[in-house]
Amino acid sequence: MNLNLTTATRIGLNLSAVLGIAALLKLGASLFVPLVLAVLLASILYPAARFLHDFVRVPWFFSCVLVLIAAVAVFLVVVAAFAIAIPQTLEGLPMGDAAWQEQYRKIQNNLQAVLPSWVGIPYYEDPNQSYIYRHVRDYFSNSKMSENLPAIALSTGARGWQAILIMFITLFLLLEGQMLADKVRAIFGPSRETQNRVSTAIAEMASAIRTYLIWRTIVNLGLAVVLGAVYNAAGLKYWYLWALLVAVLSYVPYLGTIAAGIPPFLDALLFVDPVMAVGIGLFYVGVVTFEGYIIVPWVMGRSMDLNATTVLLACLFWEELWGMSGLFLAMPIMAALKAVCMQVDGWQGWGELMGSGPAKPLALLETDTRTRLDSIAEAAANGDATVVMDHRDPKGGSPSLGEPKSDPF
Repeated sequence: MNLNLTTATRIGLNLSAVLGIAALLKLGASLFVPLVLAVLLASILYPAARFLHDFVRVPWFFSCVLVLIAAVAVFLVVVAAFAIAIPQTLEGLPMGDAAWQEQYRKIQNNLQAVLPSWVGIPYYEDPNQSYIYRHVRDYFSNSKMSENLPAIALSTGARGWQAILIMFITLFLLLEGQMLADKVRAIFGPSRETQNRVSTAIAEMASAIRTYLIWRTIVNLGLAVVLGAVYNAAGLKYWYLWALLVAVLSYVPYLGTIAAGIPPFLDALLFVDPVMAVGIGLFYVGVVTFEGYIIVPWVMGRSMDLNATTVLLACLFWEELWGMSGLFLAMPIMAALKAVCMQVDGWQGWGELMGSGPAKPLALLETDTRTRLDSIAEAAANGDATVVMDHRDPKGGSPSLGEPKSDPF
């Protein structure tokens, strides 16, 4: 049968499909977020498990368990680092009203040395007259912190349960990864060419995600060590916490890097010296610029070849769907989507749109495809803005393309 669809109708259907998928992802965040995290973790751990199995002769089950235990150990080290740094930061807060007033006057003097008088920030001789002072002091008081402990405990318990779920899903994906990949290829039919494209897309997705996450982790640790040493030498009060924030927030491109640079600047401005704050800000900008334009392109190559506009829009989109988890998953997800687009006929343009290279002309290799598009363009020029979808027989054949080739098995 022939189905005539106008261009507007096709655009409307595509937008409806995108909105439907977005709504499904948002409503099913509690299911999709652990699944995506588990897939990413499995793609990282699979080569290590394969190495233990092939070269060390460890049974496959125990290879998967060992690499997963190693991943859990690394995760616990990161959690322990934050568990130590945050209480130390809270312990460093002023104790007693006299200490709070002394800290207020020191901050006031630093701000007066930097900000001109016409800015209009009110300075009170008596700190108790300042609303900001009273609010900050009351917020970090012992009674206020005690009120927040139940909510913190509940949130920690929920995150812990989610982490356990992710570990189990990762273990199952490692154990059955090859079988699942074979079944995914079988879904798309017996055609050898189609299965080869599916295999290529899966391999490129895994390679891009693995390269990004591994090298991103190494670069983040290097940034944390370098910046932490500089923050400590500069006399920042909470240098260890700011170094940990750099290591974690740098997984979020652009936005995370900016967010990680604000706390140490404010720390130096409010608690150390305005000149030191300017120096730390300039040093931070220089380090992240060198990291973004020299180190990352060198170690990652074209595995994460995404332009800045795509990255920022992806961060906004996935943050809207999945919150903070979406920000951390935006880059790997977009790399996977680009790998899929580059292997699907008609989607290569979208893959090129997400890339950072110059625009490439569309190459039409098949004569029948060129003839079909020319006829559509000619019909549109004559005022017929409809697209006729090909009629395909029950076996999947097409009047213009013929029946698909099948594997001998």
